[in-house]
Amino acid sequence: MGEVSTIGADLAKSVFQVHGADASGAVLFRKKLRRHQVLTLLAGQPLCTVAMEACGSAHHWAREIARLGHAVRLIPPAYVKMP
Repeated sequence: MGEVSTIGADLAKSVFQVHGADASGAVLFRKKLRRHQVLTLLAGQPLCTVAMEACGSAHHWAREIARLGHAVRLIPPAYVKMP
């Protein structure tokens, strides 16, 4: 298992889905988090790229996550892959 290089976040009203992967794309973790837990989890991760769908609250979360040092990417809904 490698170090987290990419984190995908699905933003919602109260419960967020967060998915971490290494450079080869192998899944390292999948978590359901409440709003107040998101920044705590990301603060404990190595600096990486955090991707999320561009939506109403995404810009707020992007600013907060960028303050932690992560590179944030907002992606169009058409490119969000659903399992």
